Amino acid sequence: MSEILPQLVQQLFNGLSLGAIYALIAIGYTMVYGIIGMINFAHGEIYMIGGYVGLVTLSAIGVGSGVPVPLIILAMLIVAVAVTAAYGYAIEKVAYAPLRGSPRLVPLISAIGMSIFLQNWVALGQGARDMAVPTLVKGSFQFTLGTSDFVVTASYSRILIIVVTVLLMIALSLFIKYSRTGRASRACSQDLGMANLLGIDTNRIISFTFIVGAMLAAVGGVLIALAIGKLNPFIGFIAGIKAFTAAVLGGIGSIPGAMLGGVLLGLAETFAAAYLSSQYKDIVAFVLLVLILLFRPTGLLGKPEVEKV
Repeated sequence: MSEILPQLVQQLFNGLSLGAIYALIAIGYTMVYGIIGMINFAHGEIYMIGGYVGLVTLSAIGVGSGVPVPLIILAMLIVAVAVTAAYGYAIEKVAYAPLRGSPRLVPLISAIGMSIFLQNWVALGQGARDMAVPTLVKGSFQFTLGTSDFVVTASYSRILIIVVTVLLMIALSLFIKYSRTGRASRACSQDLGMANLLGIDTNRIISFTFIVGAMLAAVGGVLIALAIGKLNPFIGFIAGIKAFTAAVLGGIGSIPGAMLGGVLLGLAETFAAAYLSSQYKDIVAFVLLVLILLFRPTGLLGKPEVEKV
């Protein structure tokens, strides 16, 4: 019994760091859906591209260049965010804007096509094999609980993921709540047509949601690359599907729901891998998706849509 609590704490920490990544990606899904009612299935590839841009930036600076590690990580994040913001804007203009007003299946197919294109674009440019990411954040924080001999290990790279994610979530929540653009985004999510009639530039707001979602996903891509030490062009597909599951779990269209769904999914996967089998951790996401669609289709924090007449 004395080892149960430390083991739970260890898995809890692991799950929180994984859930933080899912939350960063899920926000992009939920923001786009909340305004235009469509799913950007190319969003997972933006997460992958963010990781690659961070790696290219790291290679350009050089690990042994003498630049302090915090500045290297900051540079990786800034460049990745800038590049993926451009990708997010381009995806909206190429795959969505020309199809606005079409049946929902049409832009969905367009997004899937964009996802496949981006996967192969990166695979042709960087190669389809795993690429090693140098370890920048080394070491871990270790502690014991009570009189147990079980040591809880919290790697600094995982701590960095949690801290950065929490800060970004707070910043985004404050921006959406208090800024002029944030208020316009909330108005568009309530009624896009009425917001347009009231003078809000809805095209600009839609582009803004794609850009913000891409920026957050890029941060997740850089942080997870530093944590696991490898990248390949196909990591975005599975991560994107799981983040979409997290968004549905929390309530698609709800930013707090995306955060909650990401954390819950990360915890569920981690505990399943620890106490069942690592082979079942990917199944957990899809089981949760089926269950939430069966018993609470609007998600944990979602609200049922009221048809306007």
